[in-house]
Amino acid sequence: MIETTGAMPLGLIRNETLKRILQSGWHGTCPKCAKASMFKGWLNLADTCPACGLDYSFAHADDGPAFFALCLTAFPLVFVAVWLEVEFSPPWWVHALVSVPILVFGCLGSLRPFKGWLVASQYLNEAA
Repeated sequence: MIETTGAMPLGLIRNETLKRILQSGWHGTCPKCAKASMFKGWLNLADTCPACGLDYSFAHADDGPAFFALCLTAFPLVFVAVWLEVEFSPPWWVHALVSVPILVFGCLGSLRPFKGWLVASQYLNEAA
């Protein structure tokens, strides 16, 4: 029988480190204490955690979040736009109203969790 913890879909994950990485990245919380935000802006990391004092100078996500946003978010969403064009052949303004906002909000919305996952992964896996 598979055990679940509450309503969390992460309850099926047995690896505690992976679970902490995913939770910390998704919620944008400190990977050490999980009490305060690791961000001081949309994508800017705080210098230190206000709750536990973890120094975020170790974190170097660089272009990782943009790479994952393009590969895991934009690439599948482009197929939605292509399917819309092939299936319905709508006028250009339909793509302007549907495809462009889906791509923009999908990519921008996924940048922060991807950056949080990378920072939490660096901390919890002791990447130097």
